[in-house]
Amino acid sequence: MLYRKFGQTGWKVSAIGMGTWNIGNQWGYIEEPQSLATVRSAFDNGINIFDTAESYGVTPGLSEERLGKALKGIRDKVYVVTKMGRFGRRTGQTVPMTTVDMVRLCAHASLFRLRTDWIDVMLCHEGKIKDPTIYLQGFEILKEQGYIRHYGISTDKLKVLKKFNVNNTCSVVEVDYSLLNRDAEPEFLPYCQEHGIAVLVRGPLAKGLLSGKYNSETVFTDNVRSEWYIDENRRQKLASNMAKVEALKTILEPGEEMINTALRFPISHPIEPIAIPGAKSPAQAVMNAKAGDRILSSQEIDKLILQMQRNKMALLNQA
Repeated sequence: MLYRKFGQTGWKVSAIGMGTWNIGNQWGYIEEPQSLATVRSAFDNGINIFDTAESYGVTPGLSEERLGKALKGIRDKVYVVTKMGRFGRRTGQTVPMTTVDMVRLCAHASLFRLRTDWIDVMLCHEGKIKDPTIYLQGFEILKEQGYIRHYGISTDKLKVLKKFNVNNTCSVVEVDYSLLNRDAEPEFLPYCQEHGIAVLVRGPLAKGLLSGKYNSETVFTDNVRSEWYIDENRRQKLASNMAKVEALKTILEPGEEMINTALRFPISHPIEPIAIPGAKSPAQAVMNAKAGDRILSSQEIDKLILQMQRNKMALLNQA
């Protein structure tokens, strides 16, 4: 496993982390023993950073609860990232983040579910927030009190990130970045590099599409990916992404080879991001961790991008 400097925190973090959205049953039901074994498998294979959120799970908070149980005895050997600001949205009973006290309350709830005295990184989970003042004030208080060590935001919007980093206090950002979504490359990632902001990459496998095991006939029924069928725009985007994956299959074998390549792509960026794929079994955790043993060469990256561009041109010609 490669380890790299995590922004300005001073930490050495594994190039591949683990996202724990998947162990909360939103991606399909799994028994608790399996979820705990998945986390421990990740740790045993070199992963030392775990990402979660108060809203992850059926019911909300289940992913934090299971992660807290899994880290018993090794909490001081890993870094825990969690997020607040979306609790209860799926049930229509969102916690109103309107005061500093609400920020503090949600942080203490996460501390309880995670069975820990501190959170290494707390992120705002409102990626399109217009005024982050309440979060910034609340996070500063929590940091002064020792309950969180660093803070930041999960967003794909550079304008939002700049608002959150108004006083250069944003230590970490979480952004969607993969072979299927390179929107962060032109401006977002260079801004992070300029300001020393550590980058966590969510969606490095594009919610499983980059495993290569799905095709245009696949129908996703889990709570997360079933949203791809809500409207025509999302269905068209899914079809486009499926076509891109099919193009990659001409140079990569579906399964382990494609997963390794897909995970190595974001961590190969010069800013040295940390990819946080999810896993639902110990075997998947092992496979994800294996991808962190090296980065892609410039020649490998060029080959991948060229294939994606050829596919894009072919689709345009068909239209």
